[in-house]
Amino acid sequence: MSRTVKMADIANKMGVSIVTVSKALSGQKGVSEELRNKILDSAAEMGYEKKTKAKVTEIKDSYVLGIIVAEKYLSENQSFYWKVYQDIVQKARKKKSFVILEVINAEDEISCKMPQIVTEDKIDGLIIMGTFKKKYDDFLTGNLRLPFVELDTSNMDCSFDSVVFDNLHGGYQMTNYLFSLGHKKIGFVGTRLVTASIDERFLGYLKSLMEHGVEWKEEWFIDDRDQNSSILDEENKFQLPKEMPTAFFCNCDLSASYMIRKLTEAGYVVPDDISVVGFDDFIADGFTTIGLTTYAIDMGEMAKHALHILLHKVKNQNYTTGRVVVAGKLIERESATRTASPVPFV
Repeated sequence: MSRTVKMADIANKMGVSIVTVSKALSGQKGVSEELRNKILDSAAEMGYEKKTKAKVTEIKDSYVLGIIVAEKYLSENQSFYWKVYQDIVQKARKKKSFVILEVINAEDEISCKMPQIVTEDKIDGLIIMGTFKKKYDDFLTGNLRLPFVELDTSNMDCSFDSVVFDNLHGGYQMTNYLFSLGHKKIGFVGTRLVTASIDERFLGYLKSLMEHGVEWKEEWFIDDRDQNSSILDEENKFQLPKEMPTAFFCNCDLSASYMIRKLTEAGYVVPDDISVVGFDDFIADGFTTIGLTTYAIDMGEMAKHALHILLHKVKNQNYTTGRVVVAGKLIERESATRTASPVPFV
């Protein structure tokens, strides 16, 4: 039996990119008529057969969906996206659909390599899960020729359909909560300008400080990860300031657990000396010896919305929702405590 001809084979023969081949075969703009005709002739000569919906889905209303996520988010202790992926898989199965996960490594992200599940025409629609480097995100959203939705990430002008968490309000509410416990010296843990989620939670923190008439201190903004790789770095980051605040709002639970460990090593007792709160309500067992006060993200709700939007977009290319924001809730545990003179919780 002869091997199935793929777009990558045509691209290699013609000396062009797979994206160019895809545009030529699908009639998209961005390819000259002369080059388009050459690619079409080469495809016909090689025996390329364009995949149709009938070939993709033998079962009515059944689709193959793809998810891509950066490798940096799937380290041993950062399995938040594994859980989201599992939720999507379970929900897709109930819709008679199937999900393929592709992990994008750092090299492919930097070189702007199109995901294999896209170039090989394996999927009907794509979920872009988590933040990628801006150059790669622009490359994807500018060259994808299939329905897609962004999950837990969104470009600044909100020009694409996305499902995001209410990060700004969550950061605002968590900081307000610390004020309600009497804290006025509140630090923030999270490297800014790495992901939109961290920045939005930081802005919620600043909003709360301003409304309480409290000036922020730059030395109380604690980096937790490398600016380029966005990987948490317990050894080189989490540097404690000389003048300590009485509480820290951490951009995620894993950062909060590292911060608690760093404070403990420095001789502080949490929460008696310093209160610590996190975000996500998701952390590996055994990472903290104390219950972590946090802001819970409804991962199941985010997965449900992303799947719902993508399936509708696959069935109707004109379907659009814009930016869907999922709310969360504060979870009180033992890592934060009251001071002597609490102020009203806003």
